[in-house]
Amino acid sequence: MHHDDEPVFRRSAWGTRYSYNPRNPLGLALIVLTLLFVGTMMVLMANRAGPFKPAPAPTLWSPPPYEYAPPSPWSSPAGP
Repeated sequence: MHHDDEPVFRRSAWGTRYSYNPRNPLGLALIVLTLLFVGTMMVLMANRAGPFKPAPAPTLWSPPPYEYAPPSPWSSPAGP
């Protein structure tokens, strides 16, 4: 069986789109990789994990910490 003359993509039955060709080894590998990727994403979505993890709940508001910075000597008026 020679796979050298089989294209990676083939036209679909209606001729408007292309699909992977399982008779080509690279096409078959692309089908397997696509199925693994889609299956992994479905599991992550179902478990709400990874990029589908919800944002953490907001905490109660607290004021920002008070930071005192003394004025620089050049901003103070000079006087006797």
